[in-house]
Amino acid sequence: MNRHRSLAALLCAALLSSCQIFEKTAPRDIAGPVPANALVRFFNFGVNAPGVNFYADAAKMTAISSTTGVESTTGVAYGAVGSGGFYSAIEPGQHALMGKIAATTDKDLAIATVTTTIEDGKAYSYYLSGFYNTTTKVSDAFVVEDPYPEQYDFSVAYVRFVHAISNANPMTLYATNTTTTTETAIGAATSYKGAGAFTSVPAGVYDLNTRYTGVATNAISRTAVSFLAGKHYTISARGDITVVSTTATNRPILDNTANR
Repeated sequence: MNRHRSLAALLCAALLSSCQIFEKTAPRDIAGPVPANALVRFFNFGVNAPGVNFYADAAKMTAISSTTGVESTTGVAYGAVGSGGFYSAIEPGQHALMGKIAATTDKDLAIATVTTTIEDGKAYSYYLSGFYNTTTKVSDAFVVEDPYPEQYDFSVAYVRFVHAISNANPMTLYATNTTTTTETAIGAATSYKGAGAFTSVPAGVYDLNTRYTGVATNAISRTAVSFLAGKHYTISARGDITVVSTTATNRPILDNTANR
C-alpha cells in the first residue's frame, strides 16, 4: 500500500512539474505590423554621369560588393541598373531618392534628388537622366510607378516604354514580331520622364523601334529582343539623341530590363 502511495505522489509531482514547464515555455505573442510591401529600383541613365550609389534619405539602397572590406568607389555606372535590376524594399511614405557619387573625389555628393511619396503595395523606378553637368555636378532625375496589371495572362508577355532621353521629342515604341512580322504599338506617344502602361504581346522575339509622331523613320532601333510568357519588361530609351555613332557610349539606346 505504501509503495502505491509513493508512486502516486511521484506521478503528481511529475505532472505538476510539467505544467510549470509548459507555463514557462508557452509561446509568446510576437504579433506586430506586417512588413511594408513597397519596392523601388534605380537606373543610372544620366549621360556622362559618374558611378553612383543610390539612397533613400540616409539609407543606402544599392552598393557594389568589395573583397577588401572597404566600400567600392565604382558605384552603379552609366547605363547600369542598381542591384542587378532587382527591386529594393522600402517603407511607404515620403522619401528623398538620390544618386550620390561613389568615387573618392566628391564622395557621397548628391547629384540628383527626387522627393516622392511611396505607397504601400506599389513598385517604382528611379531614373538618373538628362546630362550630367561636370561644373555644377548635377544631373536630372525622375521617378515613375511600375503599374503591374492586377490580373494578367501568363500565356503572354507584358511590355511598357519609359522615355529617359532629355533631348528627344515624344516617341512611341513599336515591337515587330520577327516570326509573324506583326507590329504592335506599345502604348501611345510618351514624353521625356513619361512611362506607358504595360501592353500584352505574344511571347516571342521582337525587333524594337521608336518613332516620333507623324514620322515614318525610326529614331532608335534594337533587334532580336526576347519576351517570355508571364514576364513583365520595361524598355527604356536612354542616351543623347543627336549622337549617330553606333558604338559611342552615349548613343541612343533601348534598354531592356525585366521587371518580374
